[in-house]
Amino acid sequence: MYFIATVLTKGKKEEFGFYAENKKEANSFAKLKYNGIIIKVVEAKEPLEVQMKHFKDNLLKNFSKKKIKPDNLIAAIRQLAVMVNAGISIHDCLNEIAEATDDESLKTVFSKLADDINSGHSLSASMENFRFEVGNLTIAMIQLGEKTGNLDEALYSLANMLEEIRANIVKFKKAMAYPRNVMIAMAVAFSVLLTYVVPQFKEIFDQLGANLPLPTIILMTLSNLLVNYGLYVMIVIVSAVMSFKYMVNNNKQFRFGWHKLLLRTIIMKNIIKFSTLSRFTLVFSELIRAGIPIAEALDTSIEMIDNLPLKKKLLSVRGVVEKGGTLNKGLAETELFENMILQMVRAGEDSGTLDAMIQKVAEYYKMRFDAIIDGLSEAIEPIMLFFIAAMVILLALGIFLPMWDMGNAVQGRS
Repeated sequence: MYFIATVLTKGKKEEFGFYAENKKEANSFAKLKYNGIIIKVVEAKEPLEVQMKHFKDNLLKNFSKKKIKPDNLIAAIRQLAVMVNAGISIHDCLNEIAEATDDESLKTVFSKLADDINSGHSLSASMENFRFEVGNLTIAMIQLGEKTGNLDEALYSLANMLEEIRANIVKFKKAMAYPRNVMIAMAVAFSVLLTYVVPQFKEIFDQLGANLPLPTIILMTLSNLLVNYGLYVMIVIVSAVMSFKYMVNNNKQFRFGWHKLLLRTIIMKNIIKFSTLSRFTLVFSELIRAGIPIAEALDTSIEMIDNLPLKKKLLSVRGVVEKGGTLNKGLAETELFENMILQMVRAGEDSGTLDAMIQKVAEYYKMRFDAIIDGLSEAIEPIMLFFIAAMVILLALGIFLPMWDMGNAVQGRS
């Protein structure tokens, strides 16, 4: 969203345009960025020249920016926690880590963070500029540490959660390795057949003037496309992938639609749902345990959610709580949580042990997510077999059907 801030500086009114996720973030950014008295911050339509500049900047950013490697980020967070606990200033901690690391992204981010800290900004506010590189969860937990005054404890907890998430990602990749490798091998074999084998049969069929059945026509069309226009096909595919990535990263409406589609996909919907709920309850339990009010804890927990449709549903929980409703009621209205979970939350609210109950809920969703990942290979196997069977049947029918027809025609003549 595009905003214009009207700022009074040295007796003169000046207007500055900038981007922000919402009005609250826009007000915070304006106060932090511009020196002077903020008169008003209003949403506005982007001028054409600003749209073009934004498009160019985002396009270049997509090629240049890189996330910090998870293992390096976890190690840096642990090191930062130890140094902060020892009483070393955050500025010196960040500089020390930046100088010691071999990860160029980490070095760049932590060096700039140190400069921002030296300019008087808070660590969480400075990290907002590097949300892509460090992730939502990192910013959320550092905000928690600053709110509670226990930054070192928040950093230790953050490192543990990042390690847990990293372990789940590794587990997911291992589960996907076998079906992915099989599908790649089949795709390569299919491409080789289309490129070198099928054209030989095409010449034979053309010489005999046989009437080709539909599977053969499909096979010949794919072969012709790959042999004569393979380079163009690759260019189209690469361009489509890059355009898709740009739209997902920079167009919120497109990203919402893509995330909504993923939630309707047979296997992905459960992986996304339970990984999101696992992270949400994990962070929420940490915030509640630290004594953060429920509404603020919900704000921080929801902020680190990546899937927009799930984020929208969980945002309604905060509205219910702000109006005086119970957390249990807000969670029930999202229709994301089972009845058992709602009963546990209700029991926690009634007994004053909400933090303990939410922690048990987080453990439950972690268990559900782990179970899905453990059974991922078995779930994907039928889909993988379907595609393999489809390729084999297409090849078999495409090549042998016209040969059978020609054989029958020869026998009929004799």
